[in-house]
Amino acid sequence: MSGWDDSRAAFDAAAGWFVRTAALVGPRWDEPGLGEWDVRALVGHTSRSFLTVEEYLTRPAATVEVASAVDYYRAIHGKTDGPAVAQRGRDAGAALGDDPAAAVASIAARVVPFVAACTGEELPTTLAGSMRLADYLPTRTFELVVHTCDLARALGEPTDVPQRAAAQALALVSELAVTNGLAGPLLLAATGRPGLPPSFSVL
Repeated sequence: MSGWDDSRAAFDAAAGWFVRTAALVGPRWDEPGLGEWDVRALVGHTSRSFLTVEEYLTRPAATVEVASAVDYYRAIHGKTDGPAVAQRGRDAGAALGDDPAAAVASIAARVVPFVAACTGEELPTTLAGSMRLADYLPTRTFELVVHTCDLARALGEPTDVPQRAAAQALALVSELAVTNGLAGPLLLAATGRPGLPPSFSVL
């Protein structure tokens, strides 16, 4: 598979896992999800991994400003936490309506084929700046994977990440760790050495 085909397949796999996990929530939408988010807000925030692709592609750019997924995360560092982001998650959860699981499935059913029809050369204008869709999409797969893990943990479900989505998410984690000088602690933890420092993150 080409790099773009592999990215689309990883996004599709991550999307499917998120939809399946959201379908397991049942009546537990008001239970704790992640931090100050309840499950509804966590699912709402995660659904934005679909919605931002749609939104950003409506604002096509003429030139590339952000060269890679790693550069994207470096550019948005410090912009993705705080009260405004927490509120966006709550707002996104509320926007899912009376049947959030069905809403998530509907969004995925719209966005995944939309992405599949793209070439990867499109230039959406993202939070970090304009970048090729082929470079932006792995960030959406990463967000879907990480937050579906969060959701699975909140629900007491196994964090069985689909293989193709896991491979792409872990590849991005390793690139971020190397770029940010954190490869050593990550490698030690991944090979059974003493645990990572509190609040360790490659982001």
